[in-house]
Amino acid sequence: MASQQEKTQATIQAVREVAKAHGILMNPQDEMGYLRVVRAAQESVDFVERMKDFVHPRLTPLVPVPRAYTLPSPSENPLNAWSHRAHIEAAKLSEGTGLLVGKTIAIKDSVSVAGVPTTCGTQPFHLCEDKPAPIPDIDAPIVSRVLEAGALITGTSTCENYCLSAMSFTSATGPVDNPWFKGYSAGGSSSGSAALIAINAINKWRKSRGLVVKGLGEGVDLAIGGDQGGSIRVPAAYCGIYGLKPTHGLVPYTGIASLLPLIDHCGPMASSVRDTALLLTVLAGYDGFDPRMTPETPLRSAVPQYHALLDEHISKRTAAGTWTPQAAARGLRIGVLKEAFEIAGIDAEVASVIRKAASRYTSLGASVAEVSIPLHLIAPHIFTAATRAYAGDTLIFRPESATASTLPFPFPGAPAPNPNQTWYDTMTWANPLVVGGLFSGEFLLDRKRYPESVRDKAIRHVHELRAAYDRALQDFDVLIMPTMPTVAPRHAPADMGVAEKAGFVLANTLNTLPFNVTGHPGLSMPVGWGKVEGDGKEKLPVGMQIVGKRWNERMIFLAAAAWEVGGLGLDEE
Repeated sequence: MASQQEKTQATIQAVREVAKAHGILMNPQDEMGYLRVVRAAQESVDFVERMKDFVHPRLTPLVPVPRAYTLPSPSENPLNAWSHRAHIEAAKLSEGTGLLVGKTIAIKDSVSVAGVPTTCGTQPFHLCEDKPAPIPDIDAPIVSRVLEAGALITGTSTCENYCLSAMSFTSATGPVDNPWFKGYSAGGSSSGSAALIAINAINKWRKSRGLVVKGLGEGVDLAIGGDQGGSIRVPAAYCGIYGLKPTHGLVPYTGIASLLPLIDHCGPMASSVRDTALLLTVLAGYDGFDPRMTPETPLRSAVPQYHALLDEHISKRTAAGTWTPQAAARGLRIGVLKEAFEIAGIDAEVASVIRKAASRYTSLGASVAEVSIPLHLIAPHIFTAATRAYAGDTLIFRPESATASTLPFPFPGAPAPNPNQTWYDTMTWANPLVVGGLFSGEFLLDRKRYPESVRDKAIRHVHELRAAYDRALQDFDVLIMPTMPTVAPRHAPADMGVAEKAGFVLANTLNTLPFNVTGHPGLSMPVGWGKVEGDGKEKLPVGMQIVGKRWNERMIFLAAAAWEVGGLGLDEE
């Protein structure tokens, strides 16, 4: 809310200062005319500010509020993967729905769940001043969709501070531990979502081998993740589960905290290929609010039934006798992205696991060949140049996903307080990349240093990068590569310096962030194991990323399912 001083009527001097800031000296005879124009605009803004707020009826929660929620105790949250616990389900299902009946689901704590605090992983006083954390009164469309499909929301999952970390040590509530090996990263920023799915997957894996089921707490069948540079795929790879960043604009982002509309994605996380496809079926489709959606976005009635298409493909192949370890991938054209094995920090063992996974496609009947896309190696520079100047403003000041250049439906309520010294001190300790994002954003927005033509050029190179992947995908059905350069590392040490820590939280995204700016869908799936750094015995999962044509998630699911005919990725020990 503007202060009384800020809301005083515009003066000649104020208009002169605006003009001066742009190097303009107004003609004296024009000054009163421009003052009247400014005051007329001010009158309209002040009028709207006095109006009662509006919440669109289509965002009214399907399940009424208030809703009960609790903070999990340490004993029920040993991995720190839960943000808040809840029990939210629809009393009656809509006609023809029910795809998620019997499934439990966790919602990332950057998604608006009416009646449940939204923290975005950061300290409460960073988001609002009058209560512990903002409590939305709308459900994001994806929340309504999972409820309509019969899922039981059992809580919100911990996410990283401002969702700006691909590691899992930055959350205001503390580190999220990898469920396979405590003290190691679960990946970020959808850290809690991945860990909660992995709990059930690990318990099943251990039981099948007659091993002791450790006390990991309660998990979930499905989860919602957000991905702006790898935040679904990174934790999926580290935790040995499945995570899909869909095509940009396929799943509505309305009601979700934004980093920048260009790179905002929301998608499914699960413990199997089919469940990932099933959840995408429920989530996808036009919502009438999200400006990230385009004429290519299918209406809800036209959303492909990804799970059913996968079932149909497998059924036909089975009937034909070709859904076998010798023929399941017959007809698929697999491109192995050469430059993805040349990124900084790539571990030889991880590279070997992915090349072995590629060779399995050959034995399954697919054609496999290496493909070179040199731009892949400079994609991080393109990504940063296209996003950094504006991401800070969206991240810090408008986390409710509204920007001046788009028309989403902003979260109702007061905006977040401006950063101050306490904010700086807290974030420098927790996640200096956030502070760095603010500083570099403000610096890069100085048009004397960097005119708009610089960002325009970066966006043109985004289109060049997209075209390069598109050309490769004319010759191949999917591209495969390591999701991560290494297996999950240890959490960052407390004494790590600002620049080192800021680099550490994003150093593992070199194969994931390119597809956030280009919009191509990418699935991370577990395909093997790699030794933990500095430990000769312990192993952690290795994820393979499958990237497909935009709007063709179906092919990604087919390629992933075919690969697993030869055995699940974590079966080999």
